[in-house]
Amino acid sequence: MLRIKSLSQFNGNIEVNDSWNFPESKELLMHKIHTYPAKFPAFLTPKIVSYLKDNGAQIKSIGDIFCGCGTSALESRLLGIDYLGYDINPVATMIAKAKSNLYLTEKIIELFEDIIKEYNNGKFLTPNKFLFHERIRYWFDEDNIIKLYRLQKSIYNVCPDGKYRILFLTAFSNILKSCSKWLTKSIKPQIDPNKIPSDPYVAFKKQISFIIAANEEIKNISPRNSRIEIKTQNILNIKPRENKVDLIITSPPYVTSYEYADLHQLSTLWLGFVNDYKELRKGTIGSEYARTEQESFHIKNKTGQSIVKELFKVDKGKSKSVAKYFYDLDKSVDKTYSLLNDNGHIAFVIGNTCYKGVYIDNAKVLIESLINKGFKNIEVTKRKISSKILTPYRNQDGKFSSNKNGKKVYSHEFIIMAKKPSR
Repeated sequence: MLRIKSLSQFNGNIEVNDSWNFPESKELLMHKIHTYPAKFPAFLTPKIVSYLKDNGAQIKSIGDIFCGCGTSALESRLLGIDYLGYDINPVATMIAKAKSNLYLTEKIIELFEDIIKEYNNGKFLTPNKFLFHERIRYWFDEDNIIKLYRLQKSIYNVCPDGKYRILFLTAFSNILKSCSKWLTKSIKPQIDPNKIPSDPYVAFKKQISFIIAANEEIKNISPRNSRIEIKTQNILNIKPRENKVDLIITSPPYVTSYEYADLHQLSTLWLGFVNDYKELRKGTIGSEYARTEQESFHIKNKTGQSIVKELFKVDKGKSKSVAKYFYDLDKSVDKTYSLLNDNGHIAFVIGNTCYKGVYIDNAKVLIESLINKGFKNIEVTKRKISSKILTPYRNQDGKFSSNKNGKKVYSHEFIIMAKKPSR
């Protein structure tokens, strides 16, 4: 770890710390019950907790202001530590709740059998395909729309509102792309004209079998009954709360990164979270749609100002989006400060990138924000990113590409830790 006392000490070319690259054990199946782009590495949560405890920190509660699909939530459960997570995306928080709850395997099997009986008993009228959102009709053929409709109705009819319904809806959500015309592992939503969509009945049975195996694996570890609280909320809008946490571990959406709302549109539409999935873009930091052309953001951060100035020379529109990202990132640091107990710790995981020849030093921007806010004991280490679901390359125009001859977007990332001083 490199201890930072002034911003001039930080150099993004610090050596990679191999001990932070790979897990010591295989990732649990429960972390894989739903695909998720750029998923947070599971092993980082226990490793960060262990590192801080070895250095004298007292950690009884963990928070995550960009909790995504709940990787840190499940790991907190396994550590026996209370957890508070926030994310603006309702698909993400649904997955997070499903992963971090505790279940009886016998109950999962019982409910699954009842769902299949309900699906097969012919009670449901064939739905009029024109009742469905035009985007659903765009992505799915009529036969699969009918089957998915019946399957979803069966889940709602059989499972009372609560954690088991959330679990089965998460399973339903995870089969949607395979049952659609969506191009598998695409870096943007697009139809695969040659794809033969999976049958929903077959895909759902396979998904539940996987969840049962994941739950049995968790039971063998004897997870603890920690208090897990997950909220669907924009972190930038939360109000101060009395119950604060001892540690925040988080990884903000990366600047100039993927539109997560677009990538989750099938689940968003089928589960009825919003009428138009594009609505979820508006409150997301790092989104092209999180600003208007009329907006102007004053960035106090000098590193951020310099980057935006260089970007303006090559892409005025992108410079404005990045300015909004840095503005919101600074506000996120403010929120973490307000959520932490005195002497609490923060661990940000973030990567740098390059866009049209401009180096976007997110790590340095973040470190400056931490210093400006009054955080102390700032430490930084660098790790190699082993894999990502989506292709991390850009072409010469700065657009995402599957061509490995392009510029790799995020090959490394930084773990930045700091401490909130006592008053």
